[in-house]
Amino acid sequence: MKKPDPLEHIVYISLPENFSHTIGSFTVNPAVLIPVEISEDDPEISIQNLSWEMIVSGMLKVLAYNPTHKDAGYYRDFVYAVKPDIVYELSQVGILKARNKDFEIAEEIFTVLKNLDPGNIHHTLNLALAYQDHAAVCEKIGNQELAEEYRQAAFDEYKIALASAPDNQDVNYHAGYFFLKQGNFARAKELFSFYLKIASNTKKAKHVQGILEEISRYELDDRLFSEAYDFIRLGKEEEAITRITEYLERHPDVWNAWFLLGWANRRLSRFAEGEKAFLKAIELKADVSDVFNECAICQMELGKYDESRLMLNKALSMEPENIKIISNLGILSLKEGKREDARGFFETVLEIEPQDPIAKKYLEFMQKQ
Repeated sequence: MKKPDPLEHIVYISLPENFSHTIGSFTVNPAVLIPVEISEDDPEISIQNLSWEMIVSGMLKVLAYNPTHKDAGYYRDFVYAVKPDIVYELSQVGILKARNKDFEIAEEIFTVLKNLDPGNIHHTLNLALAYQDHAAVCEKIGNQELAEEYRQAAFDEYKIALASAPDNQDVNYHAGYFFLKQGNFARAKELFSFYLKIASNTKKAKHVQGILEEISRYELDDRLFSEAYDFIRLGKEEEAITRITEYLERHPDVWNAWFLLGWANRRLSRFAEGEKAFLKAIELKADVSDVFNECAICQMELGKYDESRLMLNKALSMEPENIKIISNLGILSLKEGKREDARGFFETVLEIEPQDPIAKKYLEFMQKQ
């Protein structure tokens, strides 16, 4: 679906030729057209009702989405003159919005800051983190296409950050985690190894050292492991099982590998094989909600409802607002004939994520019955 033009409601107005105004050492130039964002409900604007806030808002919008505009430098100076603390204020709002999962607003703010304050690499890093978290939320609600879109956006920002500030501690630390989560262990290892050379945060460095030791110990950057992960994401589960089985012959104590084996089998509806692999991962101390959740799905399909509920409750205790887990509790309750319990779980999902398609589908299904 084509995204709307973010500058659709920006209009450019001219100031009177005799308009004279200074803000500190900055002098307003009436020859430069002023961008103003108009409301769809009230498109009429005039000099009389024009405020500094409206002008700044319009300029920030242009800086965000058309940073090469011929008057971008003038707009930037204008904004700093009117609001000297704009970078700090917007940064705080952007971080708060990202924490509250208001990702679209956070992403726009960090995009503005990137072009308003181009020398500060942390704006690029904050934008990458917002995209990364947005991708995780999309994945939780089952929108894989959008999740991949935001993952790619995060990847693009990390590339910019690494190219612009290759020696920055925060960039290497967060980029390392990004690649680790994507299963690119070789790149994560490279970034984390460099991070340890420049790290000043002892606690973070110790944690990164532990990750590197695990990668080195189990050879998680091994070609077979990486290929297996990639094959699953591409929907080629049979090829993934072949690779990960070969890997497990050499590294039978790596819980991550058993998880991949279980995941591939579960996607092929081989629930008994999937359950066996997930239980092995749990036996190897895989204290991760995804493992319990995936194991519960297999047990549910095998009719092992009590075991499935135990697994889901363990997963939920780790991530109380994970809508995948809550939805699975709803599906399990429905299979057990506990319709009101199921309804409660699906309604809880919609309270957390009102657009969740799975919860909507099941509630509509229950209503029709």
